Amino acid sequence: MVPSGIYILALLALVIAAYAATPQLAPAEQLFSPLVAEKIAKVAAAPPNPIQYPQYTDRVEGDWIWFKPDEWTTGFFPATLYAMHKRAQLCPSISGNASQWLELGRSWSTGEISLEHNNTLGHDVGFVSYPFMLELGVNSKNATAQTAVIAFAADLAARFNPIVGCTRSWDTADPTDFQVIIDNMMNLQVLFASYELTGNQTLVDIAISHANKTMQNHIRPDGGSFHVVEYNATTGAVVARFTSQGYSNSSTWSRGEAWGIYGFSNMFKHTRHLDYLETARRMAAYWIRNTPSDGIIPWDFNAPLVPPRPADSSAAMIAVNGFLLLAEQEKSVFNESGAIYYTNEALRMLQANTALAWRPEWQSLLANGTVNNPEHNNLTGIVYGDYFFVTAGNQLVELGLASCV
Repeated sequence: MVPSGIYILALLALVIAAYAATPQLAPAEQLFSPLVAEKIAKVAAAPPNPIQYPQYTDRVEGDWIWFKPDEWTTGFFPATLYAMHKRAQLCPSISGNASQWLELGRSWSTGEISLEHNNTLGHDVGFVSYPFMLELGVNSKNATAQTAVIAFAADLAARFNPIVGCTRSWDTADPTDFQVIIDNMMNLQVLFASYELTGNQTLVDIAISHANKTMQNHIRPDGGSFHVVEYNATTGAVVARFTSQGYSNSSTWSRGEAWGIYGFSNMFKHTRHLDYLETARRMAAYWIRNTPSDGIIPWDFNAPLVPPRPADSSAAMIAVNGFLLLAEQEKSVFNESGAIYYTNEALRMLQANTALAWRPEWQSLLANGTVNNPEHNNLTGIVYGDYFFVTAGNQLVELGLASCV
């Protein structure tokens, strides 16, 4: 019998209470290696002409493979440069000049400007918005960033179907075939960012509706998740639940689960709706319960062990950030033991997966990422894995849980 969500949450509460006295774990020391700044700066200093963006590496030498700007991953390298701007403010002795990182972030972001009016990204406009949202954190009056965030949010809102209650993820030949992927929980952030600029409450309403439907139809009772839910665009009925990048239609693809943990924690941060916090907890409980004893995150939690299933360091790094965000939300509701619990789980995951994937000789910071295992694209460095690796280090310093050396 599958445990109910209430049973899982009750069990988790007992585990958290017992875990509260656990000593704080140390962060992965590679987070603050001089190689972090050196490798990112070397790539940033030589942009291709015309502009292209790194997405993943080859599997042998670890050299970046470059893609045109109209890709869902385009925003991650510029966002990494903004993360290094933050790192240089936090750790100037090992990270270089903050203003130079900021200039690099702005320079690399210019290649995305054309996407405001002409892109094929669909729902992924949220991901390419990252550097512009980060720019607004530096200079809230930056007109270029404001225009980009508002335009990309409008693109995402235009994909909302009120009958389904979601924004469409992938376009299909049949207009009644309305597919939504769990990844889209991450794109909702641009709606909140645009709301802060415009006061357009409709954007928040769309985000809440999408999150509610995802919570209802993507998340299983045990806290695992479906990758894709297909709706009928005319009736709003669920037609099918399946996977595109996971092992099977009934399995839990780890990167999708990581998007969900982060996405629902973020929805609670913005709305204070407790259902989102409880959903993030349930998904985190599934993650912890299904993580192997060595701490290495597999590309799919239900993939067979034989032949050896590849790891996904990118899913691990997204989840690290998601767990730290969840810990922050637990603190906000005065659940200190829960905050300690999720923080220690994040540190444990960070240690194990960094030890596996750290590659000083590669252009990427980490290896052992899985882009798309059904297409045999694994054992690579991945740009979003590196981005979330850097941001994890920044968060730990800001929280007083790590030093810069």
